Amino acid sequence: MTLMKPRRRLAVAAALAVAGLTVAAPAQAREAATPSAGTVLRGLDLDRANVLDLQRAMDRGRFDAVTLTRFYLDRIRAVDPLVHAVVQTNPGALREAERSDQRRRRGAHGPLEGIPVLLKDNIDTVAPLRTTAGSQALLGSRPAREAFLVQRLRAAGAVILGKANLSEWANFRSAPSSSGWSAVGGQTNNPYVLDRNPCGSSSGSAVAAAATLAAVTIGTETDGSIVCPAGINGVVGIKPTLGLVSRAGVVPLSARQDTAGPITRNVTDAAAVLSVIQGADPRDPDTVPGGDRDYLRALRPGALSGARIGVWRSVAGDNQEVRATLDAAVATLRARGATVVDVELEGMDEAGEAEFPALLTEFKHDLNAYLAATPGRHPADLAGLIDFNRQHAGTELRHFGQEIFEQAQATTGDLDDPAYRALREKATTLARRAIDSSMAAGRLDALLAPTNHAAWLTDLTKGDDFTGFVSSSAPSAVSGYPAVTVPAGYARDVLPLGVTFFGGRFSEPALIALGYAFEQATQVRKPPTYLRTLP
Repeated sequence: MTLMKPRRRLAVAAALAVAGLTVAAPAQAREAATPSAGTVLRGLDLDRANVLDLQRAMDRGRFDAVTLTRFYLDRIRAVDPLVHAVVQTNPGALREAERSDQRRRRGAHGPLEGIPVLLKDNIDTVAPLRTTAGSQALLGSRPAREAFLVQRLRAAGAVILGKANLSEWANFRSAPSSSGWSAVGGQTNNPYVLDRNPCGSSSGSAVAAAATLAAVTIGTETDGSIVCPAGINGVVGIKPTLGLVSRAGVVPLSARQDTAGPITRNVTDAAAVLSVIQGADPRDPDTVPGGDRDYLRALRPGALSGARIGVWRSVAGDNQEVRATLDAAVATLRARGATVVDVELEGMDEAGEAEFPALLTEFKHDLNAYLAATPGRHPADLAGLIDFNRQHAGTELRHFGQEIFEQAQATTGDLDDPAYRALREKATTLARRAIDSSMAAGRLDALLAPTNHAAWLTDLTKGDDFTGFVSSSAPSAVSGYPAVTVPAGYARDVLPLGVTFFGGRFSEPALIALGYAFEQATQVRKPPTYLRTLP
């Protein structure tokens, strides 16, 4: 759920058959197999279709939920060996799809009826689906009930397709580390160029969405781990306001910043999924009663006209590819009638300095509470996890260590500790002030910033390469405010770059409207290329 490091901020060789379509074996060149050729089901291209298209197709009998679910299961078997995004498929997925078809035949119709969903593997599900957070230490974990957001998905008619890989323990175990690696799932690959990194920690969710391994996926974020993997894999991600989506049943990093949200190929799907997974939950006292909203109503292609948007340019630094993409996005905003104002978000360096030590204390407290409340065979607390990793160093520590675990264990883990409380208050207050004051001063409807820079080469020895790192996630993450990232361009014509719309508390309707209008105006996204490497 976080991509933050202690720099502190900074073969499939045979033909593939998917749904009756043959995908050629890779040539002796830089290209891999092109699984994007196999995304058509009964004449409907699932890479381009949204959940509303899928619902209409099933309503009209073009295909049913069983056929759709089987398509994705077949595609996972064929394509996932290239990208390693899925750690487990649901043995009961086809039975769930059949029950959905039965409901549809009776006239019942949930908002996600029959739609297959992949969940990040830190979201609780009951057996036979595991919840491991990527660690072998949780292979024996047996949550007593599913996460509230999973219950919401099921109530809406969704089919739980399986679990997506992630950066182990939400990328909060060690530095350096490789985003997208876990002991349970191995290393997830970027589907645009397979030797490039998918960013973390919702790497598997974003890659699965990009590669059309599910209709929609769910990720989680503490700081950057919905928006960065979404941006770097060319898809849409929504990091909701803290309290909009319940955290109950999600393996925690920090209850003060954690949230779950949709990762999808288009804004329509993200809005539909967010409409379903939001809601007040007695198990999460921070969720807001009466906050239910149909975000599909926010989808207005003309939303940019008359909008005032503040652009945070300086976060791009000297990265020319990112700056060019941001300039093109600003040109689109102006062409569609928006007023653009340059802004600076003051105080974020100080907020970042306080954030990391606050997260260390929160991680120890919140993870210990989660482990204590979760049945099954697993370590009882963070100290036990550290011991487990030492005892299983050949698998858990073979690429990198557990320095962040050890730093967190050295804290009091006491949320009443005055020193901790001062850090948290400083981080959150400064981040909120940075957003609120900028928006008030410019009379802005939203802020805009680049989401990410081009994906770096994956290196399991040296870890992530954050040279010239571009990330705008901190203001929204630390403040608990929402952010929506959408595709905006490509570095070297291949590697996806995104832009993020963000704003004040519960500003999701405005951000979704602006993101949708931008998406419709630009039509930037293209399917993954599955290149083995760049020349």
